[in-house]
Amino acid sequence: MNITDVRVRKVAKEGKMKAVVSITIDEEFVVHDIKVIEGEKGLFIAMPSRKATDGEYRDIAHPINSDTRERIQNIILEKYDEVMAEDAVAEEA
Repeated sequence: MNITDVRVRKVAKEGKMKAVVSITIDEEFVVHDIKVIEGEKGLFIAMPSRKATDGEYRDIAHPINSDTRERIQNIILEKYDEVMAEDAVAEEA
């Protein structure tokens, strides 16, 4: 599995959610609405979820092992850092 595209949309309002991301896998499958969240230990991702009738949030799509989750998270956070750095440079100009 290769992540062939990452699209980052920054969230303008203040809060813990910093961006919403879409990834393309093997140029064939897209996962939308992955959230980049600021936690106590730094940034992490939350997979797309839906609120169930019992009030709990359940992932709609998610990796089935921790290695895959970590790989996806690392790729997304690297791209997020790139976008933030580009925006900082653009604001200075």
